[in-house]
Amino acid sequence: MTRLIVIGICSALFFSSTFVLNRAMSLQGGHWIWTASLRYFYMFFMLSLWLVLAGKSRLLKGVFCAFRNNWCFWTLAGSIGFGVFYSLLTFSSSFAPGWVVATTWQSTILATPLVLLLFGKRVPMRGIVFTALIFIGIVLVTGEQASAASIRATLLGVVPVLVAAFAYPLGNQLIWEARHGKIARLPESSAAVLDDSVARVLIMVLGSIPFWIVLTLCVQPPLPSGGQLINTAVVAVFSGVIATTLFYKARHLAKTPFELSAVDATQSTEVIFSLLGEILFLGGAWPGGAGMVGVALSLVGLILYVRSQTVAE
Repeated sequence: MTRLIVIGICSALFFSSTFVLNRAMSLQGGHWIWTASLRYFYMFFMLSLWLVLAGKSRLLKGVFCAFRNNWCFWTLAGSIGFGVFYSLLTFSSSFAPGWVVATTWQSTILATPLVLLLFGKRVPMRGIVFTALIFIGIVLVTGEQASAASIRATLLGVVPVLVAAFAYPLGNQLIWEARHGKIARLPESSAAVLDDSVARVLIMVLGSIPFWIVLTLCVQPPLPSGGQLINTAVVAVFSGVIATTLFYKARHLAKTPFELSAVDATQSTEVIFSLLGEILFLGGAWPGGAGMVGVALSLVGLILYVRSQTVAE
């Protein structure tokens, strides 16, 4: 369990770059669709190159074969877990500071048990009680944000994140079920694909590509700036490649619903990393009293939640 939590926290550190850089691109006038979609196009080429340089060209071929044989499933999983999740997250960054988005994002801790229940998994109810602290923390942070912005900006900065908080664990659980569950009959060649952390991320990225193409064609945003191209590349490396690979590795090592919940809970540490990053790199101000209490409650909820999973197990 300790190993899973450490890997999860390391992934949260790199994930936090998403909130800081997305906010930076928003302040610079970059369109949120490019902030979202370019990350996954970069990831597609980066992860493919990674497998080739690592001498895993056969595994790369296996990714495309597995996708072709079950393209409906992987398009659904990729569109939900990567497409819906990240498009809403980047959209919200146009209306709220990164640390507010990061704190609201912790509602995924509340969403994960519900998603597990949807798939017929048993979850520890005592752990769900501690998520109430995280929820109260989110409410306090949202309340402070509302006092400093219009109701419209607050809603647009918070509600999309709440929806994304359900989409991400749903997509992650679909890929977990594909390997450990019985919801999809995948060909034998996919077993090796789903056992490799990089390949697991790549097949989800591949599944999300149709979503990004359709979304971009529908909205038709103005062309991205040079700075946005560079920043999305950095996000792709830190958050898309390193963080996602670490997170998927931790989830893959998890063998029980208790361990899955604990791994997902570690993502609450993104709040601290995002807050410090925005203050250090974007000149952001420290949150007020309610915001600090909200952040503290979210972190206390995380600690108690993870502890409850360990005791229950």
